[in-house]
Amino acid sequence: MTSHGHAAWELLVPAAAAPARRRGRALQEALRDAVRSGRLAPGTRLPSSRALAADLGVSRGLVTEAYEQLTAEGYLRSDRGAGTWVGEAARGRPGGTPARGSAGAPPPGRGAGTPDGSAPGTHTRGAGTPNGSGPATHTRGADARGTGDRTHARGGAGPHARGAGAPRVRVDFRPGTPDLSLFPRSAWSAAQRAVLARLPHPSLGYPDPRGLPELREALASLLTRRRGVVADPERLVVCSGVAQASTLLGFVLRARGHGAIGVEDPGSPEHGRLFSSTGLDTLWLPIDGEGLRPEPLAASGVRAVVVTPSHQFPSGISWSAERRAALLAWARAVDGHVLEDDYDGDFRYDRAPVGALQGLDPERVVYAGSVSKSLAPGLRLGWMLVPGELLAEVVERKRTMDLGNPVLDQAVLAEFVTRGAYDRQLRRCQRTYRERRDALLAALADHLPGTEVSGIAAGLHVIARVPGRYGPTERFLARSAAAGVVLRPLEEYGTARPGDGDVRLVIGYAHLSPSVVAAGIRAVAAAVGRG
Repeated sequence: MTSHGHAAWELLVPAAAAPARRRGRALQEALRDAVRSGRLAPGTRLPSSRALAADLGVSRGLVTEAYEQLTAEGYLRSDRGAGTWVGEAARGRPGGTPARGSAGAPPPGRGAGTPDGSAPGTHTRGAGTPNGSGPATHTRGADARGTGDRTHARGGAGPHARGAGAPRVRVDFRPGTPDLSLFPRSAWSAAQRAVLARLPHPSLGYPDPRGLPELREALASLLTRRRGVVADPERLVVCSGVAQASTLLGFVLRARGHGAIGVEDPGSPEHGRLFSSTGLDTLWLPIDGEGLRPEPLAASGVRAVVVTPSHQFPSGISWSAERRAALLAWARAVDGHVLEDDYDGDFRYDRAPVGALQGLDPERVVYAGSVSKSLAPGLRLGWMLVPGELLAEVVERKRTMDLGNPVLDQAVLAEFVTRGAYDRQLRRCQRTYRERRDALLAALADHLPGTEVSGIAAGLHVIARVPGRYGPTERFLARSAAAGVVLRPLEEYGTARPGDGDVRLVIGYAHLSPSVVAAGIRAVAAAVGRG
């Protein structure tokens, strides 16, 4: 075997010896770690899948799957028929963590004002957006689209919901809403009883603002295993969901002299509202079928962006490895940071989820997630993994904001995770939501023939492109609402306005049973006619 093949074999032997049921995941974790640590250097050519499988004594399919997974995540690159190499995107593990309570001084050269030196709120539209205009900014104090009645990107009622005199809502295809009846009451209650029985009295005092140590340890292990992140418990901050993670980061960035942050177009309106509350303008940056477009990003002048690369909201795409690498290269070039909102990263129905972006460069990416989709949004429990440069400032903001999350809730979640109940809950949700997604696709095909569904098989919503013969959009929505069915148009989530006449919808399905999904689409079809 060649030297590079021998090196790979040495690093992966322990993974190959793992129990059969987790051998594939162990192989992927070992490869990620080898790339991050530099033991497999950028540009290193890996052995063929056949050769490596033979050396490790595992199936070729296991190696092929590992290569494909890490190529999708950006750790490896491959050319068909020409081999597989270690990519350039990944950076090494973080160094030492600042001491708790230490103050992190901002890097030199960061003063007040917007990233390009202009006054706050002066960004305008130039070349580069999907509709021919450029990145669009809304100013501080405005909501994501300049109106107060638009749909929350992952919940809430939109302008086509029931109002005064409107017909009763029979089916609401609200995107991003989990089925709250799936909340594991018995398992949660058991964890709660166990915690109350063993939690020492001193633990009920004011908590570490970063979170309960046992929860940070449990989450670090979980996220490393399931999402491929670099998770140091000392850098993990427990917070009240991704919303608070965004707000904490926004305040820190504003204090460091940032005037604006980039958000995906189309994207979540809530990102704009949250960052506006911290004093930051938001600049809408266009995406295409591969992810955030590099040219408008480079021209924007921002030094921070918030993205959803594993399952872009709302388009449903998974960013390509090339766009992941380009985003990280941009962040390094401008000395900037990326907030990765991993809002539904565990829900992939056709293959293993693509690993989180943060694993490629934990010093540039702030990773945020929560239990809002897997358990319940009302728990208000989430987490963020923070680069060492920002950690002390984020922790101090968290301390002054609320002194930390409730200790009992944190202890129960830690118990729930460590006893394996969280993994079981995820499997239960995945089975249920996949069945409902399949029911939605079947109903669309049966009752609105010609409808195209785009995006990967993941998450809690789909993008449906209904042929223009059923439109136009406003009439389609109005007739659906009159039939008691609430739908959200894609145009509520971005600045682009395609002129082809088709009706583009963001349809949530996770909170609806298959029979209700079918009935809702059948009612829409009856209301809009056959075109």
